[in-house]
Amino acid sequence: MEGGGNSKGTGLGGLFGTGGVGYSHADLAGVPLTGMSPLSPYLNLDPRYLVQDTDEFILPTGANKTRGRFELAFFTIGGCCMTGAAFGALNGLRLGLKETQNMVWSKPRNVQILNMVTRQGALWANTLGSLALLYSAFGVIIEKTRGAEDDLNTIAAGTLTGMLYKSTGGVRGIARGGIAGLTLTGLYALYNNWEHMKGSIARQSL
Repeated sequence: MEGGGNSKGTGLGGLFGTGGVGYSHADLAGVPLTGMSPLSPYLNLDPRYLVQDTDEFILPTGANKTRGRFELAFFTIGGCCMTGAAFGALNGLRLGLKETQNMVWSKPRNVQILNMVTRQGALWANTLGSLALLYSAFGVIIEKTRGAEDDLNTIAAGTLTGMLYKSTGGVRGIARGGIAGLTLTGLYALYNNWEHMKGSIARQSL
C-alpha cells in the first residue's frame, strides 16, 4: 500500500511538475557552469549580454569620433553672440541708470535706458560674434592645412584673430592684437593641459 501510494504521489507529482527529486541552492553551489557567467540574482539574464564592446554610435567611414573645429564653430559663434548680448545688456543698464540718475522715473527715462540696453547689447554681441567668427575660420583653415588638431592651432588662430581684428590701428594695433590673442589662447591651452602637465611633472619627480 505504501509503495502504491508513493508511486501514485510520484505520478501525480510528475504530472503537475511538483514531484521528483528537488535540489537546493546549496546542492547546486558546487556545480561548474562551463562557458556561462553567473546569473544576476535579480534578473534571469546573462550579464555578458549587458556589456557593450562596440561603439554606441555608428559613424560614417573615415569620420572622427570627436567633433572638429568646423562642427564646433557654430556653437562657438552662437555662444559668443549670446554672451556678448547678455553682457552688453547689463552694461547698458548700468550706463543708462548712471546717465539718467538725475531724472525722475518717467517714460522718457525708461526709453533712454532701454535704448542704451539695446545699443550696448547689439554692440557687444557684434564684437564677440565677429571675434568668434574670425577665430573659427582661422582654426578651420589651419587645421585643414596642417592636417592635425592640437593646441598649436588654437594659439595660432587666436594670434591671427587679434592681429586681423586690430589691423585698422596700424602696426602698433596689429602687435597689440596679436599679443592679446596669443596671451588669451596660451592661457586657455595651459588650462586645458594643466592636469596632463601635473602628471608629467609628478612622474619625472619619481
